[in-house]
Amino acid sequence: MEESFVLRNATCVNGFTADFVVEEGILSKVTAAGSGRAQRIIDCSNVYVSSGWIDLHVHAFPTFDPYGDEIDEIGVKQGVTTIVDAGSCGADCMAELADSRERAKTNLFAFLNISRIGLSRVDELSDLAWLDQEKAVQTARAYKGFIVGLKARMSKSVVRDSGIKPLHIARSLSDATSLPLMVHIGSGPPAIEEIVPLLHKRDVITHYLHGKPNNLFDEEGKPLQVLLDASQRGVHLDVGHGTASFSFRIAEAAKRHGVPLHTISTDIYRGNRLNGPVYSMANVLSKFLHLGYTLEEVIAAVTMNAANWLQRPELGRIQVGDTANLTLFTVKNKPLTLFDSEGETRQAAKTIKAKGVVVNGEFIKC
Repeated sequence: MEESFVLRNATCVNGFTADFVVEEGILSKVTAAGSGRAQRIIDCSNVYVSSGWIDLHVHAFPTFDPYGDEIDEIGVKQGVTTIVDAGSCGADCMAELADSRERAKTNLFAFLNISRIGLSRVDELSDLAWLDQEKAVQTARAYKGFIVGLKARMSKSVVRDSGIKPLHIARSLSDATSLPLMVHIGSGPPAIEEIVPLLHKRDVITHYLHGKPNNLFDEEGKPLQVLLDASQRGVHLDVGHGTASFSFRIAEAAKRHGVPLHTISTDIYRGNRLNGPVYSMANVLSKFLHLGYTLEEVIAAVTMNAANWLQRPELGRIQVGDTANLTLFTVKNKPLTLFDSEGETRQAAKTIKAKGVVVNGEFIKC
C-alpha cells in the first residue's frame, strides 16, 4: 500500500471539486482543490470521484461455467471496489469462495445459494434433495458477515417441476438465519403473482427489468399490483442486467411510471463481460444515464443505496476517517451504441467510463 497520495482536483457528482488526501489507507483530508499535500499527486482534473462502486449481483466463482469469473476482473478492473456474489455457491463450496478473498483486491461478500450444489449446474433447484436446510443454516452461521443473504433463482429452467416449493424453503431458511432473500425472477412457472407476495421488507427482487413473459409490467407498460405492493412494504429492487434480464422497453416503462431505482447491478460473468451485452459496470450505468436518470441518481444506485442495503454505510460515503474506497470516472459527450438483453439498441450521447479506484487505501488504475 502506498504511504500517501492526493487525488488532485477531483469532482463529486454534486459539482464540488477538492483534493482528497489518503494516508496509510485512510481518507485523512478533503481540502481545497490544489492544496492537498502528499508523497504522490494523482491529477484528477475533469474526473469525477464517488465512494467506491458496489455491484450487488455478480458471479465471482471462476470454476463454474457458464456463470463464473475472476473477482478482480469484475471488481477493481471495472472501477468496482465491492462485489457481492449472487448465489454462485451453496453450502458445498462456500468455503472456497470465502477463501478466495485473500487473493483479491476487491471487497467481496456473498449470497448463499439455497441449493447446496450452487451453480455447479443451472437447474440447482430442480431436485429438493439438494436443498439441505441444516447444512445451509450451518454455513450461514460459519460465514456470518461474509454471507449477506440467501439466493433463490425462481424461474422455470432452474426449478423445473419443483414449482414454488424452493421459495417456501428459502423463506424458512431466512427465518432460521435472519438473512434476507435475493430472488431471481424470469420465465414462469412459477408465476410472478405467486412469487412476489412471499417477499418481505429487505428481500431483493433481482432482474426486475427483464422483458420476458412473466415480468412485472402489463402489456401497456404499467407496473403490476404485486410490484407496487412489494415496493410499498420495502422489498428492494435490483437491476441484475445479465445476458437475458434487462429490457430497454421495460426500463423505459419503469422510469415513466416512477418505479424507484434502488440498485444497479450487472449480473456479470466471463461470457457477458467479454461478449456483451453487459461488458462493464460503466456500460450498464451509461444505460441508466441514457434513460434519463440524473448522474446523482445513477451513482447513488451503485454507492449509497447498495451500501445501505448491505448495512455497511461506510462503503457508500466519502467521509474523513474512513478506510478509503473510492471510484474515479469520467462522463464524456461520446456517442455509444448500447445493447439490452433482447438485442434492442439505443444511441447514448453521454458515456460513463471508469478510470481508477482506491480500494482499502490502495490506488489502482483501471
